[in-house]
Amino acid sequence: MTTIRTATDDDLPRILALLTQSSLPTADLVDAVATFLVDERDGALAGVIGLQRFGQAGLLRSLAVAPAYQGQGIARRLVAALETEARQQDIDALYLLTQTAERFFTLQAFEALPRDQAPAGLQASAEFRSLCPASAVCMRKRLSAVAPR
Repeated sequence: MTTIRTATDDDLPRILALLTQSSLPTADLVDAVATFLVDERDGALAGVIGLQRFGQAGLLRSLAVAPAYQGQGIARRLVAALETEARQQDIDALYLLTQTAERFFTLQAFEALPRDQAPAGLQASAEFRSLCPASAVCMRKRLSAVAPR
């Protein structure tokens, strides 16, 4: 059975392990105020995605799918679930930094933009300041108040 749900504290060790395996930053996760969604399949952690709120902007971070589950549309479903969560939190736009997934996020209607055009709160985050290299592409997706059909 497949379930996308909000992560609990008990999920944190598995989330950290998957993110480390996926070469994604984890240094600030314990202290970051973030909402994580997990895709769980028969008790196994298949994927994870995180959302940090900065005023009306959200930072999409930590999207990872376990190797055994890749190619099944899990990343796309996690992004859609996170967009729903962001809308429920009245977030106007999602931002992210990526070194490897620009094409994937472009297909999810994100657009590249200069890093310095991200809101100041995001630019002050650990993810922008130190965890992601300057070579990472900054992307944004504006969210409408109503979820797409």
